[in-house]
Amino acid sequence: MDRPSLSTVAVVGLGTMGTGIAEVLARAGREVIGIDTSDEAARRAVAALEASTARSVARERITEEERQDVLGRFRTHRDVGAAAEADLVIEVVPEEYALKHAVFRALDEVVKPTAVLATGTNALSVTRLAADSAHPERVLGLHFFNPAPAMKLVEVVSSVLTAPAAVDAVTELAQELGKEPIRVGDRPGFVADGLLFGYLNQAAAMYESQYATREDIDAAMKLGCGLPMGPLELLDLIGIDTARTVLDAMYAASRDRLHAPAPILGQLSRAGLTGRKAGRGFYTYEAAGSAVVVPDALTPDAGARRGTAREVGTVGVAGSGTMASGIAEVFAKAGYDVVLVARSEEKAEKAKARVASSLDRSVKKGRMSGEDRDAALARVTPAGSPDAMAGVDLAVEAVAEDLGIKQELFATLDRVCRPGAVLATTTSSLPVVACARATDRPQDVIGMHFFNPAPAMKLVEVVRTVLTGDDVHATVREVTTRIRKHPVDCGDRAGFIVNALLFPYLNNAVKMLDEHYATLDDIDAAMKLGGGYPMGPFELLDVVGLDVSLAIERVLHEEFREPGLAPAPLLEHLVAAGCLGRKSGRGFREYARR
Repeated sequence: MDRPSLSTVAVVGLGTMGTGIAEVLARAGREVIGIDTSDEAARRAVAALEASTARSVARERITEEERQDVLGRFRTHRDVGAAAEADLVIEVVPEEYALKHAVFRALDEVVKPTAVLATGTNALSVTRLAADSAHPERVLGLHFFNPAPAMKLVEVVSSVLTAPAAVDAVTELAQELGKEPIRVGDRPGFVADGLLFGYLNQAAAMYESQYATREDIDAAMKLGCGLPMGPLELLDLIGIDTARTVLDAMYAASRDRLHAPAPILGQLSRAGLTGRKAGRGFYTYEAAGSAVVVPDALTPDAGARRGTAREVGTVGVAGSGTMASGIAEVFAKAGYDVVLVARSEEKAEKAKARVASSLDRSVKKGRMSGEDRDAALARVTPAGSPDAMAGVDLAVEAVAEDLGIKQELFATLDRVCRPGAVLATTTSSLPVVACARATDRPQDVIGMHFFNPAPAMKLVEVVRTVLTGDDVHATVREVTTRIRKHPVDCGDRAGFIVNALLFPYLNNAVKMLDEHYATLDDIDAAMKLGGGYPMGPFELLDVVGLDVSLAIERVLHEEFREPGLAPAPLLEHLVAAGCLGRKSGRGFREYARR
């Protein structure tokens, strides 16, 4: 098959995605034939293009003459026979194999021999659709992301039957459209959805188990990972029924229980509560199709929280590392007197110097005045012994992530701290209750998981054990709000919210690389461009540290005993080889040594 020229493109299915693809093509100078059996769908598509181009004129991005040119390149038809003159046909009908098969069978009857046929599926088998076609060599997948005009990623999916010339032609077209194409093989979810939907499924299961509220799950992933949307918000946007279809296909292919659709997805789908398009899914919306969330019976009642907060005026922070100094800075800037305790006076002074340097940077960037900087630093008192924490109201442990070390410190805090003081651990993976049991006052112990860097990150996971007192929980929530952080509640189990959802996703990315399904550059690009992630999974793993990541994944696997949570062998091999990420100069990528 010679490489075809793709100047005229037919789009079959003028829903939201089909309309968006048609707009991208028309704006890029292609002749576009929009095909839909519904006259209403065709009218909506034309109206959407008219409105979008009118906004571009108003913002002076295009002229009125250019707008009319774009509109003139888009025409609609009801009959698939209109695709006869197309060089490329992109099918974007609902995610049902029988419907897509019928479309391809009809196209086989009318398109010219050189035409390329592309399916927009994100869950069904491209190979199966190709095999059922009269000319399988010209069939491939072309997966745009919603909204198509804004999202840069396009996955070009080839089957074992697809001619390389067709793949080359479509890849070149995607580049000419201003998109970032990545070439992938045919498997459910491809790259972006293959990683994204497993994460979404686990978030739905977490909510279904009542481990955390929908608001706290979404806030945790936005504030803790910098994601543009929380997982349950995103499920509502994608469509809960669509998500369940994708997960069904992924589970059928992998038999990984992490991809088995959470029962709540089926329950909501069967009830017609499919997300924004229905006006209700995990959240309730102002109207069908609206993005405006309105209160409903599931909205948590803040007044229902039990316990009266204790008074907190002084805070002790135990530790001399980056996290400890960052937490000390946060409390000092919020007006609290802070005792910063390390294993020696020298280490404590160095930790305070780190606070001073951070405050100096804030002054230099105009984030605080010199007077405020001096006042905050004056509130930090370094000390070389835990005995200095005798009078604090809240003691925050931020030492090494080693259970034995933490338990030893909590036994000391139990002896030193006054009765009624709240004892908090910043652990990200160890059981909080194990720290509590090292004391004679487990009701006063709670998790207060800050994220790094503590001065910048807004999220704090507030982790209750089965022994934590209601007043202790109320105290930490109130203090977290006073230091201008966002508290989210969760129970004492491995990973809490963020790491329990983040690290299985990272682990699956490593498995995808280990299976040679896609390159690490393509996987990183797919998640940044297709999922809106601030960093790709391999970039993030190298920043976090491969040894730290492996430790967290082992804890998750040990706690939940899911085979799919077993650490990827490639990650274990890299750690064994001393390739720990940026800090060692080499991880998944190599870095210049400082």
